[in-house]
Amino acid sequence: MEPNQTTESKNTQPTTTSYPIQITVEYPPTQSRILALFSIPFFLARFLLLIPAFIVIYFLQIAAFFVVWINMWVVLFTGKSSKGMHNFISGTLRWSTRISAYLYGLTDKYPPFSLS
Repeated sequence: MEPNQTTESKNTQPTTTSYPIQITVEYPPTQSRILALFSIPFFLARFLLLIPAFIVIYFLQIAAFFVVWINMWVVLFTGKSSKGMHNFISGTLRWSTRISAYLYGLTDKYPPFSLS
């Protein structure tokens, strides 16, 4: 082996444990043709349906920004994160991802007003 060569495994695919966050969007077996028909010319319709979710997630993301900032100080001084803060931040990210998936047509299921 040459001195500047590194020893890496032949498997370059990331394992499920190599990343702390996994996002999986299952490919739906069927999708609503009516919703697709209205979504093509009326992309604004999906956006209008999501206005209440956008309003709520806007304020939740502002709160999450401050919770993240506070959580960084908590981790600095205690060495571990608060479970409640972690659940709030991850719930906000989950809900935001569900809203985006619905808006972009990845799913026909309207995102519930829930952080779980």
